[in-house]
Amino acid sequence: MDIKKAQSPMTRMLLMSIGAAVLGSLQIGYHTGNVNAPAKIIQEFFNVTWRSRHNKFLQDDSLTILWSLSVSIKDFGALLGSLGVKGLADTFGRRDSILIANSLSVLGACLMIISKATESFEVLIAGRLVFGLFCGLVMSLNPLYIQEVSPTELRGAFATLNQVSFASGIFLGMVVGLDTVLGTEKYWALMFSLSLIPALLQFLALPFCPESPRYLLINCGKEEQAEAALCRLRRSTYKVQNELMEIKEEACHAQSRVTIGEFFVKHSYKQPIFIVLIVNLGSQLSGFNAIINYSTKMFSRSGFEKPKYLTLGVGAVNVTFTVVAFFLVERAGRRKLLLIGFLSLAICNLLMTITDTLMHTAPALCSLQVLLVFTLISAYEVGPGPISWFIGAELFDQPARPIAMAFTSMLNFGGKFLLALLFPPLLKVCGAYVYLLFMIVALLGLSYTFLRLPETKGRTFDEIAAEFRGTEGIPLHNQSGFNTFT
Repeated sequence: MDIKKAQSPMTRMLLMSIGAAVLGSLQIGYHTGNVNAPAKIIQEFFNVTWRSRHNKFLQDDSLTILWSLSVSIKDFGALLGSLGVKGLADTFGRRDSILIANSLSVLGACLMIISKATESFEVLIAGRLVFGLFCGLVMSLNPLYIQEVSPTELRGAFATLNQVSFASGIFLGMVVGLDTVLGTEKYWALMFSLSLIPALLQFLALPFCPESPRYLLINCGKEEQAEAALCRLRRSTYKVQNELMEIKEEACHAQSRVTIGEFFVKHSYKQPIFIVLIVNLGSQLSGFNAIINYSTKMFSRSGFEKPKYLTLGVGAVNVTFTVVAFFLVERAGRRKLLLIGFLSLAICNLLMTITDTLMHTAPALCSLQVLLVFTLISAYEVGPGPISWFIGAELFDQPARPIAMAFTSMLNFGGKFLLALLFPPLLKVCGAYVYLLFMIVALLGLSYTFLRLPETKGRTFDEIAAEFRGTEGIPLHNQSGFNTFT
């Protein structure tokens, strides 16, 4: 066998590029997990600030609304940030766009840090809004950059690292937010500053990483620079030439540009758009986010004395199974993991309904509820969680890929925002039966994945795009040459 062909696809520069990119999702996870434990302390800061201005405390309802706004405005900012993905990615490139977005993270964190010194909760809310803009950009740009610099055989695994970093950030935020660490009246503002460390590391490392070769060749027509970037990423002359040929083939089939209007009306994009829509909404509205946001309240209602430590368990399980997904995604494939994940989510939600209904008559079921929560988290992270974030980049060609990732980000953050807004009133109205709604959504994701999603494992971008170009109303599983169910 040719030694060059047998050379490992993982190089130092490739690992450095991906590691530098996922520092952004680590920051997002951190600011997702760090506000839950010190919530009462920060709300008290809101109250004291209001009293110093108006000589009276906020009413409980007003304080609840103001705190809900403070927490959820990050996801609203992410929705707005998603709108800028295509403009940034196509104008400045994938790598430089991540660096530009990183400046929003620094600005947002600084505003959150100084909010206590300025005695202004408005500054804290503004900081979370600015940080939300960063979230919407980076959770689209990261998978885009990672998939375009990764070799085909490791594309899914490396894209999953974005979710591993995000989940690790959530767990880190949960730990740092404890009242035994920095989640105290004295140090809560300092707690917000820790995200500046990975932000600074990204500013130091990412400029030394290559730009996406696909962007350089297909978007900019710079073949020599694309080849130079590939040489840094692969080091194998054989692999560089082989991949360069594959990118040129994709360039021959791709339009020079695709507008947002064309994206939603072009026939070959309709099937991938529906797949991205169902997979992402199925992922976000199948119960995971309700548990991440409200697990402490759930465990308190079940009678546990120290629910915050069970919530830490949720964070630990979350990280563990994203790592499991990293090792499985290139072996089992995207389709199989999604099917297993959605089916498991549906079963867990059904059992959650039963246990929550019987909890008052059989208190011993509280232990089973904890097990179900952990199982639901693991089911989400093995399949729907990480795959929903990058599947859009695999189903579309180069000109449409930034729009697809912006669409993915809007669906994900829109689903998070919707669930954060509606879960408390739904729980009040429906009680335990709210989990049946999550079960229905999970079954919808399962059904559509089974019927329409092709397996993308081991296939080049051009091979996947070619199948959708050729569908013309024919179901994918009837297409010759495309083994959907492997």
